[in-house]
Amino acid sequence: MFSWRAKDHNKRLTPKYSCVVSLTEYHRRIDALKSEDLRSLCKRLQITTKEEVNSKHCTSVKTELEPETFKPNLREPSDLLEADQIEKLARNLPPRTIGYPWTLAFGTSKHGMSIKSLYRAMQGQDTPVLMVIKDGDGQVFGALASEPFKISDGFYGTGETFLFTFNPEFEVYKWTGDNMFFIKGDMDSLAFGGGSGEFGLWLDGDLYHGRSHSCKTFGNPMLSKKEDFYVQDIEIWAFE
Repeated sequence: MFSWRAKDHNKRLTPKYSCVVSLTEYHRRIDALKSEDLRSLCKRLQITTKEEVNSKHCTSVKTELEPETFKPNLREPSDLLEADQIEKLARNLPPRTIGYPWTLAFGTSKHGMSIKSLYRAMQGQDTPVLMVIKDGDGQVFGALASEPFKISDGFYGTGETFLFTFNPEFEVYKWTGDNMFFIKGDMDSLAFGGGSGEFGLWLDGDLYHGRSHSCKTFGNPMLSKKEDFYVQDIEIWAFE
């Protein structure tokens, strides 16, 4: 079907083609774009799909980066992480952090057990930050925040954020997509993840008491041995 449209009465009429189909037919055609027939046609015509490009690119990048890139340069030694733990974490960091040295932006041994000092140390940072916690039981766990910690009225951050633990083995818990409760901070606490009234990881304003619980944001189990724990030490690393 086509219609006629005149831009100017003194100009030649130009046909404008359009196609009107039912909603059912529209969805049928959209579904056809995902069919195996189309995939076969793409192969015969040597057309590469976006998904294939992304898959090949990711594989290529990962291959090129291994293994040296995952041995990051720390500007100063970590008191909480062993060399192999650092490498395991590095393999799960956002791509935009790769190649940058790790800088200790905050440490309770240096800056004290104060959430106010923590927020102050975050000023001027513009990279993701890695929080590493060692509790009174000697367990090491923490979170990668997609942006520096700050005081907020609600949750902030992106799906780059994740939780991790080394207890009993190294595990990373990335965003499930169920909600967007990534990070929330005020002068009384700092929290990661949420859903059903429970935080995945929570610290009080003194950075001394903490709590870990399963949450929908990351689909994680309890990160520490006990739901409530005492903080022994905290390190926060930036990538710059």
